[in-house]
Amino acid sequence: MSKIILTGDRPTGKLHIGHLVGSLRERVRMQNEDSYDEFYVMIADSQALTDNYDNINKVRDNILEVALDYLAVGLDPKKVTMFIQSEVSELTEFTYYYLNLVTLARLERNPTVKDEIKQKNFDKGIPMGFLCYPVSQSADITAFNANIVPVGEDQLPMLEQTREIVRSFNNTYKTDILVEPQGVVPKDKSCSRLVGIDGKAKMSKSLGNTIYLSDEADVVHQKVHEMYTDPTHIKVSDPGKVEGNVAFEYLNAFCKPEHFKKYLPEYTSLDELKNHYRRGGLGDVKVKNFLYQVLEEVLSPIRERRKEYAQNKDKVMQILFDGSDKARKVASKNLEKLKDAMGINYRKKSLLK
Repeated sequence: MSKIILTGDRPTGKLHIGHLVGSLRERVRMQNEDSYDEFYVMIADSQALTDNYDNINKVRDNILEVALDYLAVGLDPKKVTMFIQSEVSELTEFTYYYLNLVTLARLERNPTVKDEIKQKNFDKGIPMGFLCYPVSQSADITAFNANIVPVGEDQLPMLEQTREIVRSFNNTYKTDILVEPQGVVPKDKSCSRLVGIDGKAKMSKSLGNTIYLSDEADVVHQKVHEMYTDPTHIKVSDPGKVEGNVAFEYLNAFCKPEHFKKYLPEYTSLDELKNHYRRGGLGDVKVKNFLYQVLEEVLSPIRERRKEYAQNKDKVMQILFDGSDKARKVASKNLEKLKDAMGINYRKKSLLK
């Protein structure tokens, strides 16, 4: 069986370090291993419109921003197909057919959808486009026969929805053309759901508790020093908690042993730093200064590459258009196969006997 990977992001803002540890680093790793047949990276603008339909500029303007972030972290358009969701109109038709295989009750039970409904405070009612976006995701995945989908743990219920639709379609139409995709989640649990700098929720563009990949060094420094730590750790001498402490959560995700030799040589490991903090005698400022240096080592080359790509935005958009043309050809062929299986490809004479 071919190994086909599909993943993507909603263009509702620039990407942040939560995206980096949750999915982007894994995508670059998989890309560079070159052990796949096809690799698609989608900018999900149609999905973003389900809760931004009245703010088109936000979605449209961030398509380029997301593309710049992709290129800056190392995604290579020669190895992966980057495309814009709305440029592949076949995905809408896939979605329409799949809606017949899903009940309203099942969509309302989806844990990810329920969590996001609470987060977005839909006080005027839930747009049907938003409620049905798990079906749209299923269309995105199956339109390319993707069987490997890198996701965060919070997206696993969405992937299960896709598998259910695949089974329902194959059983209903007595076929095996659709394959059930498998999710790939970060092995490091600290990376799967990076908390926001406020310590209250998952890092999220909409909540404004993020460190963006494109943030300048002074902005990163300010955000690091505003991080939630341990409110009971008032004096340096006070014992502190590392659990739930955002600075240590980020060190879990980004810190490597070699960072201590470079920036904090009086410690040999993160465990040693944590133990000192727990027993007291280690201040938040010292921990945050160390974290800032670690993050800058990661973000500085990304930031500089992003600036280089931003000097030729037309070229970046052409990468997306070329990728969208390629993606549409693949989706169109697979849509024909889907309609064949359903018996609604009426232009084929064999169906008109």
